[in-house]
Amino acid sequence: MGFTASPPKIRGHLFGLLFGAALPLSLAPWTWWPIGLMSVAGLVILLKDLRPSDCFWRALWFGLGMFGVGVSWVFISIHDHGHASVPLALLLTSLFVLLLAVLFALPFMLYGTGFNRTAGSMVLAFPSIWVLGEWTRSWLFSGFPWMYLGYGHIDTWLSGWAPITGVLGISWISALSGTLIGIVAIPRKPFILGNVALLTVLGWTTGWYLQSAQWTTAAGRPLSIGIMQPALPVAAKWDSTELATILEQNRQITRELLGNDLVIWPESAVPALEEQVKPFLAAMAKSALDSNTALITGIPTRNATTRQYHNSVMGLGTAGGIYHKQHLVPFGEYVPFERWLGGTMAFLNLPMSIFSPGSAQQQPIHANGFSIGTAICYEIVFPDLVAAIASQSNLLLTVSNDSWFGRSIGPEQHFQMARMRAAENRKPLIRATNDGITALISHHGKVISTIPPFTRSTLTGQLTPYSGQTPFGQWGSTPILLFSLIMLFGAIWKSRSN
Repeated sequence: MGFTASPPKIRGHLFGLLFGAALPLSLAPWTWWPIGLMSVAGLVILLKDLRPSDCFWRALWFGLGMFGVGVSWVFISIHDHGHASVPLALLLTSLFVLLLAVLFALPFMLYGTGFNRTAGSMVLAFPSIWVLGEWTRSWLFSGFPWMYLGYGHIDTWLSGWAPITGVLGISWISALSGTLIGIVAIPRKPFILGNVALLTVLGWTTGWYLQSAQWTTAAGRPLSIGIMQPALPVAAKWDSTELATILEQNRQITRELLGNDLVIWPESAVPALEEQVKPFLAAMAKSALDSNTALITGIPTRNATTRQYHNSVMGLGTAGGIYHKQHLVPFGEYVPFERWLGGTMAFLNLPMSIFSPGSAQQQPIHANGFSIGTAICYEIVFPDLVAAIASQSNLLLTVSNDSWFGRSIGPEQHFQMARMRAAENRKPLIRATNDGITALISHHGKVISTIPPFTRSTLTGQLTPYSGQTPFGQWGSTPILLFSLIMLFGAIWKSRSN
């Protein structure tokens, strides 16, 4: 797969880079979703009639643009909070973007085996390859399910598909729409547009209709909710000399929230092991119980039997139960190959890099007769993981510390993905963060209320618990993956029959 590019190829690669760099504009914080369709259309045009190796390089440049812009916040996490030097942070960020771009580009080698020559095979293969690539990135190398095309449509008609197909199904329809635009723009290429246009219009109009479908039902009265946003700098939060001050601050802020049905503290709101702050937790539990309040907080814990550490959420007062984070962040919450790397790279020694994953078989936290399904920080970006959690819950809760993103586009992207989880499962979602974006989200994924980021504040409001399961909640991403594979087989038949 050598790379000796002629000037036309170089121009094509540069256009690929530009189209890829434009795609993040369709996602948060901009949400200019038509740009996503045009970006896909540009890639469709650029890949037309190319050989597999050329498809790889063209898609690679597209991926470099897409991830270079879309996950640029990784530099902040590595440099500002991992304390890596600027050159090292740039190197590691660049390698990360390159890896994601390679993973994005590899499936398009299949596209170049003949799927990119006729309109019929293009409309079957391109959206399917796009979606299968997104899905692969959700689990390979522990998974990084970021920059999905479908997230840009949380507020469009296509959001009606979320409870049925999940975000991957929305990505498929979006990629199909972009493919159609790309085919139309290819000059002097005869084809029949009718069926493709009808399929695309049907996908959008059906999504509009499905927005009003009732997949789940209200399971009780609205619950009053109070959320604490402490806005603590990461360095201060994990400074042991600041612990007493932080605990007192938590106590003072919570006084005005007691009396609500639920009071939520964010991820690691108590920056010490549970066993080290038992008197404080007991006092807060008593205050919550006296005011008939369920207090739920993020806190690191240690299993006395296994001696393993967990990133946890626990219930106090009228709440009960504890949840241990299942899907940990590599190099943030645990160090892969720590035996070889841990002592040689100082920037890996982060405050929470010693955690072990919790079991997949955990009971939800219970509060005031309702079940609360919890996803800690990074877990909220995994659709199937959250669907499993939501299946036995009336409310969804995600606690996070988006300080690691800094003042970048990362928190907005993370928030957009959390909204999609509510829409997929048709369960309301509480989002409590250290410094934003803290919010209450309806069971349709709409923002009910929020408070400004990077400010010490509280948020109060109401959410109604819901019961039942959506089709996506029951089956997860399996149906859309099978559909994509069937479409690929259809593309094979179509390309061979021409």
